[in-house]
Amino acid sequence: MTALTAVRGMNDILPTQTPRWRDLETAAAGLLLARGYQEIRLPVVERTALFQHSIGEVTDIVEKEMYTFIDRGGDSLSLRPEGTAGCVRAMIENGLLAQEGASHRVWYAGPMFRHERPQKGRYRQFHQIGVEAFGMPGPDVDAEQIVLCARLWETLGISAVVLQINSLGTPASRLAYRERLIGYFSRYKGDLDEDSRRRLHTNPLRILDSKNPVLAELIAAAPSLPDSLDAASRVHFDGLCELLDGAKVAYVHNPRLVRGLDYYTHTVFEWVTDRLGAQDAVCSGGRYDGLVSRLGGRETAAVGFALGVERVVALLEESGHEPSSAAPDCYLVWAGEGLAAPALQLAEELRRIKGARVMQHCGGGSFKAQLKRADRSGARFAVILGEQEWADRRVQVKPLRENLPQYSIPLTELAPWLVGQGIGDGLASE
Repeated sequence: MTALTAVRGMNDILPTQTPRWRDLETAAAGLLLARGYQEIRLPVVERTALFQHSIGEVTDIVEKEMYTFIDRGGDSLSLRPEGTAGCVRAMIENGLLAQEGASHRVWYAGPMFRHERPQKGRYRQFHQIGVEAFGMPGPDVDAEQIVLCARLWETLGISAVVLQINSLGTPASRLAYRERLIGYFSRYKGDLDEDSRRRLHTNPLRILDSKNPVLAELIAAAPSLPDSLDAASRVHFDGLCELLDGAKVAYVHNPRLVRGLDYYTHTVFEWVTDRLGAQDAVCSGGRYDGLVSRLGGRETAAVGFALGVERVVALLEESGHEPSSAAPDCYLVWAGEGLAAPALQLAEELRRIKGARVMQHCGGGSFKAQLKRADRSGARFAVILGEQEWADRRVQVKPLRENLPQYSIPLTELAPWLVGQGIGDGLASE
């Protein structure tokens, strides 16, 4: 039988890679919880109609990229291509937005799926950390989320990112701008590429986001979105800029910045980098005040963002980030007749040390082979239990990372001794 391989664009994340993932996830969760964001866990599969109504039927995601199938009950279902629509569905379905004036801050993490051409930083199964806030209409929560991202980059030691911001205005001002764009690009229809011609009358703002260098000059001369903003949209955007200035978060106003999803209004933002080739967006988001009502809920202000885990991890690697160690603190070596049960009991006793990582040897082997495994594990200490040690109710502790002598320690004093050596955060009974 031919060896089975992973589906193209859906990659394994190996034990050598997961420490950086864990560092990112831990840092993000800590910052979110400190700001009152609560975790929500969402289904990977949703009804296809959810994404058609939220993202938009004429977007690339819905038209070309979703993994959609008919289940045994005849329903059209799709693997989620993004998280916001499912989060809004969950908030409405569970009555969390039913009360007037209700506000919620939530976050989620997990895989998303899009059938794209796989390349570095863009995979068919990719992972996001998503953040959403509901019921707060002002620019203060927009600023809160952007500043949160800035603090995350600081925490992780990432500096190679630039914040771009823009305003798409209200649906009415955006519609007026849309008509201006259609009129402008229609005059140059023969110069547009196939994708842009297809988008001309369905989603002309996406032409501004084209990466085709042939269109760069034409796009640069297109009508400017800020010129079409109404007064309320200008006030909202100016308020956001003032808050970011006060928080000393640097930004670039990019009037060509649009988002590929239909539901955005007012604020849109992206953190971009020049370190990942064509996939320059690391984190993207914005305000989507009309989406909750579009999906059947009451009129609710909302704003959120999602960061691409693979892309942030790639930046961590590029910046030389040293991932947190996954090595055990102690590796328990044991050899002798009838010592399997005592070794297991001792390992569990040591695991009562708060935060200690203790690996017990399994699978047999000579004493010398076990010590080699202990060394390869990266453990700081080998804890050695032999027949004579068990008879004396003692263990030998061999430092593996420092040029220090081997210690003989009574079993009753082992855990406190390890705590004194900086292992863990104290005994569980303390």
